[in-house]
Amino acid sequence: MMSDKVIKTDSFMEMPHSTKNLYFYLMIEADDDGFVSNPKTIIRMVNAVDDDYKILIGKRFVVPFESGVCVIKHWLIHNLIRADRKVDTQWAEEKKLLRVDPDTQKYSLNKGLQPNDNQVSTKCPHRLGKVSIGKVSIGKQPTSSSDDGFGSFWKIYPRKVGKGAAEKAWEKQNPNLDVVVASIEAQITSEQWQKDNGRYIPNPATWLNQKRWEDELSSVKQSQYAQYDS
Repeated sequence: MMSDKVIKTDSFMEMPHSTKNLYFYLMIEADDDGFVSNPKTIIRMVNAVDDDYKILIGKRFVVPFESGVCVIKHWLIHNLIRADRKVDTQWAEEKKLLRVDPDTQKYSLNKGLQPNDNQVSTKCPHRLGKVSIGKVSIGKQPTSSSDDGFGSFWKIYPRKVGKGAAEKAWEKQNPNLDVVVASIEAQITSEQWQKDNGRYIPNPATWLNQKRWEDELSSVKQSQYAQYDS
């Protein structure tokens, strides 16, 4: 079942048709708790692209996990299954990382310490603050230090060092903000970014210069972080 409270919102309707189509198929494949075990397979099945998945993450319609599975954020709004008919998800460890907002019935990752300029959160800090994500346009967007592109990136990036170098890297790479936001929100839940009080989170300039937003969302491995400065 699909709820109009979700699929008729401006945020949903302004997405590309391929992204909306991918969301519908993820809904169909989800288990009784809203978890999808094979989002990459579904992307290929419906002729979507990885950016469609990143858009869904960036606009907070799905929540990804390092294991590669994802959960439909508004699942409990779409579906309310009777307890005597419900089959619990096999993804019990991932479900432990979630909480349900009692007012909105939306899934979100449990809040840990919130990062500030001198501190890195290590407790699944998925909700890093409000980020304005407008209409999606795949590919590079014209940005400059005067718009909110770099400002939005800096606000959500958990390691706030070398702001000047990071801003220069942003101007040089000129990335798509929506894709960047989606990638950060996925990578920040990874074991490596949470390990040793955030020791392996790269400096923001390094992350931008190496185009780490292009990493596959479910394949953030330790070997990829060996080259980062801490």
